[in-house]
Amino acid sequence: MKKNIISIIVIMGLISWNCSRIETSSGLRQSIEKGVADINHAVTSISGTTGYQILSLSGDATKSDYSFNDSISLNMISGIYDFQPDTVMRFHDFCPYKLFKKTGESENVVVNLPEMMILHPKHLHFYEPLDTVYLNNFTITATDYHLYYNWWHNYEYKLTAGLTLDDKNAGSMDVSLTSRSFHNNSYTSEYTFKDGYNIAAVWQDGDTATSFFSLSKDNDTLFKESNVFIWHDYHKREKQYDLTIGDVEIKKSTGVDSIQVFLNGVLQKAAAEIITDDSDSTGSVCHKRDILLTFDDGTTAKLSDLMEPVHEQLKMLRESLHNMYFARRIVDYIALSIYFDTHEYHY
Repeated sequence: MKKNIISIIVIMGLISWNCSRIETSSGLRQSIEKGVADINHAVTSISGTTGYQILSLSGDATKSDYSFNDSISLNMISGIYDFQPDTVMRFHDFCPYKLFKKTGESENVVVNLPEMMILHPKHLHFYEPLDTVYLNNFTITATDYHLYYNWWHNYEYKLTAGLTLDDKNAGSMDVSLTSRSFHNNSYTSEYTFKDGYNIAAVWQDGDTATSFFSLSKDNDTLFKESNVFIWHDYHKREKQYDLTIGDVEIKKSTGVDSIQVFLNGVLQKAAAEIITDDSDSTGSVCHKRDILLTFDDGTTAKLSDLMEPVHEQLKMLRESLHNMYFARRIVDYIALSIYFDTHEYHY
């Protein structure tokens, strides 16, 4: 009797496991569609924020013809600064006008300036006296900052800053960059929006190169695309590709003939195929490729079609993080302006 009970329990467990596996497998389409819907909702929420406007600035004209080979640390420029430009033009200095006035002490770097200077940085880089006086309603508070240069392709960079617009949270950013040589460098760049959404990009170069871009909400990953490359005959060869959308994970590894699709960690029977087109840039976020998914009912769908139109916005956000545009062209410009003014530096 006892053996029969044990046998029944084992059989019921196997049936339950198989049923669960079948239900998981049959939910691939539903899971991918839910994951894409969550991504769409996230991007829609993000796109209405000040942070999104900041990250969309890459097309605006900025000054890029200056060079700097010194080092700056947070304590060298710490304090509270207001945008109060002098009316007297100077010559041969980093900026023709002194733009910022120190108005208080702080262990951080706190800069108050007009929103216009942030959203239209050409007014900051090519400042000319204006008839209209704009309120200093945008604040950058850097709690960590250093810019260390040693020689060509040898430097370290760090920025941690919070942003506010009209005294309301506009998000925060964290950027870290290290370079030891042309083929030995790494960076991490992330932006956290006011509602808990976060985007992050990571790149590590060397004998093995890794990169990823992610979109998350609090601690939940909504989207992540990552790659691992190795050098082979002076060319990079992809060793592993990993794409996560909600509960669905798509993997391509060296030595595996097909692309593997997992749902909640369970390998699916459905097949997937990478479509590569070097002449087309409308594929995935990080690369010129697309993925064709085949579901259990035999129907197929391209990932780019499922993710329309937000995958283009994700590509823009990744590119902005990759270029560190806001950090380099706005924060660094402000930091250098303050440094040159307070240290009487001339070039």
